[in-house]
Parts: sequence; structure tokens; C-alpha cells
Amino acid sequence: MTDALKRLSDEGVAIWLDDLSRKRITSGNLAELIDQQHVVGVTTNPSIFQKAISSGDGYSQQLADLAARKVTVDEAIRMITTADVRDAADVLRPVFDATGGQDGRVSIEVDPRLAHHTVATIAEAKQLAWLVDRPNTLIKIPATKAGLPAITEVIGLGISVNVTLIFSLERYREVMDAYLAGLEKAKAAGLDLSKIRSVASFFVSRVDSEIDKRLEKIGTDEAKALKGKAALANARLAYQAFEEVFSSARWAALDKAGAHKQRPLWASTGVKDPAYKDTLYVDELVAPGTVNTMPEATLEATAARGQITGDTVRGTYAAAQADLDALGALGISYDDVVQLLEDEGVEKFEASWNDLLKSTEAELARLAPSEG
Repeated sequence: MTDALKRLSDEGVAIWLDDLSRKRITSGNLAELIDQQHVVGVTTNPSIFQKAISSGDGYSQQLADLAARKVTVDEAIRMITTADVRDAADVLRPVFDATGGQDGRVSIEVDPRLAHHTVATIAEAKQLAWLVDRPNTLIKIPATKAGLPAITEVIGLGISVNVTLIFSLERYREVMDAYLAGLEKAKAAGLDLSKIRSVASFFVSRVDSEIDKRLEKIGTDEAKALKGKAALANARLAYQAFEEVFSSARWAALDKAGAHKQRPLWASTGVKDPAYKDTLYVDELVAPGTVNTMPEATLEATAARGQITGDTVRGTYAAAQADLDALGALGISYDDVVQLLEDEGVEKFEASWNDLLKSTEAELARLAPSEG
């Protein structure tokens, strides 16, 4: 059952689970996935927590205690989410130790309402790192314009970061630059660079969803022939950029000081179009030194029918560029698409967070003890 996952892992792709809930931890399911399905990390986001907490499974006692203490809804959500991340980090601690800190990581995101506020993002990242208080945590910071200086500052403080919501190649280069600048700050402050880790979450399926819609509208045979190609082309060119940046003289100086490369992480790898193979964004994005974070359905699909045939990224750069150029020739603006996706990504996470605030507030009110 797990041969494809083992092959993927053997190719240098770290398999992370893009999901977390208290039930997954307490039932032993997370430990089982680590033991049997080669899972070596976990990512969370506001939508994942909204779904987990709204299902109510395993949260009632903590919610009742928080209601009795009359905490604010914001504090309640932070107490609940950081408890789950802390417990998941403890489950993954043996992986963290066995891989020298590379894997065994759990990500938790700064409040999505702060995505366009640099100073508040930095403060929130510090607070989350302190609250979870586990060395195998990654603090997720969105790759917005305001997020870039926050990434540099937080890395400079020695806090490990998962940069999220990256859609464009230009922004990805800015993210890598922000990471290197953060390492340089940490080095100047005398921090141990070997303790700092980072991944850059490059989003995949949403690129196809948006561009395929535009190709369908154009409707020509030429347009239809390009469907399902943009997301892979974009991600493969991101890996080319990764190879360039992490073979530069600037990187060499940090490498010598004990720093680690910021690994590309393929995010949004669940296939949204049923016309495509459900393991498309796993099979076709195999490259050493990467992470693929998968929803459980994609993890199971890969275990059952993944086609892992070796490196499917290096050697594809010219074809990938040709695919993106062909989209431009049809009048599809790459810059317009990636900006739209970033804006929508921030909005979706904010909407999920607001839904979580509302549902948690209702639960706290319901569970509040009567006075006396």
C-alpha cells in the first residue's frame, strides 16, 4: 500500500499532511500516518482549524473551561489551536530528532487578518512561537508585500518560518531574498543558524483552476491544449529559481556559517478538476529537497496509485517556460492571475478565521456557566 509513498520519500520529497484536528491526535491516527504512510510533518491553516473546531470533536471540555474563565473569543481560539499544534509537535518529535530538525515539523499560521500589517505579524509570530513552545514548530507568514519584511525580522530572531500563499515566481524570489536577509541578521546577532529552518509554500492547484477557467472561455483548440499545464510549469520554474538562489555566492557564505536551505513546499496539491488524475501534483513534482503537503485524500490516492518515476522537475524548465509563454500569447496575463490568487488566498483564510470566531463565540456563550 505504501510503496509509492516510500518511493516518493526515497526521491527526497518530504511527505507532510495538510490537516490537523484534536481527534486525529487523540485517536492515534496521526501517529499511525507517521508510522505507516511516511508522513514526516503537518501543516495547518485557518480553514483547517475552522473545519476541525466546528466539527466539535474533542473540544467541548476545553471550550467549557474557557467559557468559565470568560476569555475573549480571540484568546479561546489561540488556546485551542496552539494546544493542538503543541500536541502534534510532541507526536512528531521523534521524526524531528531523527532528521536533525529538518522534518517532524508542525506549522501554525499568524492571524490572517494581519496579512497586510508587518509589525503586527512580527508580534504575532513571536507570540505563537512562545505559546506553542516547541522547537519543531514553523510559524506561517503569508508572502504578501507586508509579509516579506516580517519574514526577515522573524528569521532574524531565530524563529523558524513557513512562508505561505506564494503564487508567483517574482514573489518567490522575494521570499528567498527575505529568508537570506533574515539569516544574515541572525548571523550578525550571533545566533546559531543551524537551528533555523524554513519552507516556502508554493501553491499549485489554484493556478490551474484560475487559468483553465480563462482557457475555457477562449475556447480554441490551442487554448484547450494548454489546460492543466500552467500549475506544473509555474512550480517547476520555481524549483529552477530555488536552484539558482541556493547555489549563489550569497548563499555559500550562509551555508558555511551552518545555515539550511529554505525548501520549496508544494501546497494546494489536492486536484480540483476531476478530469485530472488525483495524484497529478504529486507524481509530476518530484524533486530532491522538496516537501509535498497533502490533504488526506491525496495522501491515500498517492499510496494507492501514485506513479513515482524519479525526478519529474529538473530538465523540464524550457518546456515549462514555453507553456507559460503560450498562455501569454493567448492574452492571459500571468501577473493578473497570480495577484488575483494571492488576494483570494488571503480573503479565504480571513473568511475561515471569521467563521471560526463566530462559531467559537456561539459555543462559549452556550457553555458559559450561570452566575452564582
